[in-house]
Amino acid sequence: MDNFLAHNAETRAAMLKDIKCSSVDDLFKQVPNIIQNFKLAEPLSELETQREIKKLAAKNKTDYVSFLGAGVYNKFIPAAVNYVAERFEFLTAYTPYQPEISQGTLQIIYEFQSMICKLTGMDVANASMYDVSTAAAEAILMSMRITKKHKVLISNKINPQYKEVIKTYLWAGNYEADWFDVLPDNLSDYSAVVYQNPDFYGELAEISSYKDVLTIVIHDLAALSIIEPPRNADIVVGDVQPAGIPVWFGGPHAGYMACKEKYLRQLPGRIVGRTVDKDGNQAFTLTIQTREQHIKREKATSNICSNQSLIALMSTLYLSLMGEKGFKQAGLLSAQKAHLLSDRLAKIGIKTLNKDFYNEFVIEVADADETLKRLKANNIIGGLKLSDTQILVCATEMISESDIDKYTDSL
Repeated sequence: MDNFLAHNAETRAAMLKDIKCSSVDDLFKQVPNIIQNFKLAEPLSELETQREIKKLAAKNKTDYVSFLGAGVYNKFIPAAVNYVAERFEFLTAYTPYQPEISQGTLQIIYEFQSMICKLTGMDVANASMYDVSTAAAEAILMSMRITKKHKVLISNKINPQYKEVIKTYLWAGNYEADWFDVLPDNLSDYSAVVYQNPDFYGELAEISSYKDVLTIVIHDLAALSIIEPPRNADIVVGDVQPAGIPVWFGGPHAGYMACKEKYLRQLPGRIVGRTVDKDGNQAFTLTIQTREQHIKREKATSNICSNQSLIALMSTLYLSLMGEKGFKQAGLLSAQKAHLLSDRLAKIGIKTLNKDFYNEFVIEVADADETLKRLKANNIIGGLKLSDTQILVCATEMISESDIDKYTDSL
């Protein structure tokens, strides 16, 4: 194993001399509360360890019914998704560089790209992005490269987490952004107009196209099961989490990114293409762009070199297993449960503020803290508090009608 160690004995000795330590142990003695004061329990056997972990796990409350959304959604996932994704052939989070021996992974990514194109109505898609926030920021930078304008117009109604990442990207590149509630008349100074659909508050947006200004849409992937694709857009990004990815304490996720064919050369990240080999057999490979393009600093089309291929694989498996019919059924159930909950709440005097929504909406209550407290006392996570009188509520296909009755009865 010595061949694989970064430092040999001579290198370590020179480094220790420079920091005035006689040995590695002497180095670690200087780290407070790590070595000397790190208190561990007495060793346990494997059986005793299992029992102890079960006791600790029993302290968790796992029987809550959750009406949380705001970007992370509790959706039905076929058991086969995890079973296949955890096979050793796929268990990697990186796009392979050896296409001749990575055909299975590359084919899965190609199928992922194809599914994203079909759902979004776009011509091309990449092999996934780190997450939806970075995908949105990269789409904005892409629009600036295309239009040669360094200013973007963004809806105030996008997810606050997306806002913060976008602000960081624009600050680092010395770019400008204006934020709007109502679209201004003059758009000529902007590289793109950015919407979220449905927006952070659950409201469905009307997507328009503009002359000399690109349209970027951050779109809920699950909503595309029953909503018309945003074909008026130039670039569409979003999160694949609602399509086969568990909640997982908020991550990891993957972002998707698709665009019209004429912008293909400006699309960041990786793209897998399909061709044939010299014998006429189907073959897959990375195409259009190479890794070297992404390490050219200011000339690069992206600062995201890798992608989330394992998460993209899970979404591909989910969409394949659900099929077009199952995916649409899940979307319909999610919308039906949300509208049923809204109707039931209206009957007890709780107003829904949305005019048009998919599976997420804002309710107005006298006291948001008290409302959520009462719901929690009945083992219900009632939604996300937006203000003293407003709560963002979400219902997916995982919510039953009895859960909805329990929600309204608790209030």
